[in-house]
Amino acid sequence: MALAVLVTVVAGICIYRFYLHPRPFKPVQLNAREEQVLERKLDRIDFQRADPPPPAGLRPADLEPEAYREEGAARSIRFSERELNALLARNTDLAGNLAIDLSENLVSARLLLPMDEDFPVLGGKTLRVKTGVEFRYADGRPVVKLRGVMIMGIPLPGAWLGGLKNIDLVQEFYGDEGFWKSFADGVESLTVEDGAVTLALKE
Repeated sequence: MALAVLVTVVAGICIYRFYLHPRPFKPVQLNAREEQVLERKLDRIDFQRADPPPPAGLRPADLEPEAYREEGAARSIRFSERELNALLARNTDLAGNLAIDLSENLVSARLLLPMDEDFPVLGGKTLRVKTGVEFRYADGRPVVKLRGVMIMGIPLPGAWLGGLKNIDLVQEFYGDEGFWKSFADGVESLTVEDGAVTLALKE
């Protein structure tokens, strides 16, 4: 009986700790060399980080006029898994709640989703959500498939995901004049491998 009580208590603590009140993810911090590499990539795509507002009485630097041109502009970009997670940590408030994993043809995400206090049953708790999306390039078009969504370790039925589980969204909606057709027509190549993603755009 004592053993049964002990097991019940331990199980209750584990459920409370890991499922209802999990710790935030540890944000990725790049070393000096990785930071320099990332900054060069962001400069290539003209990425502007959100700087804090200037002190009272000072104006932010004015933009310099510049003629538009495409010659020499980068049409492809490659980010590592560490770089993507570092960008989350640096530029959004999702650093402790979202983590991205890159593997062969698969982008996976783990999300901690705090629930509002007024939400039934789970109010004030934190949902653990996992999802995976297949990304690859085949037959001249990108392939994008939702592999699934798990909540609290339980995979959701395909019917609850709008019947889109394991469906190639580009192929399914390519005939429509909308986002997926425009997206596919603008992609030259797309590669997701273990620890990195590379995207090249058409002219």
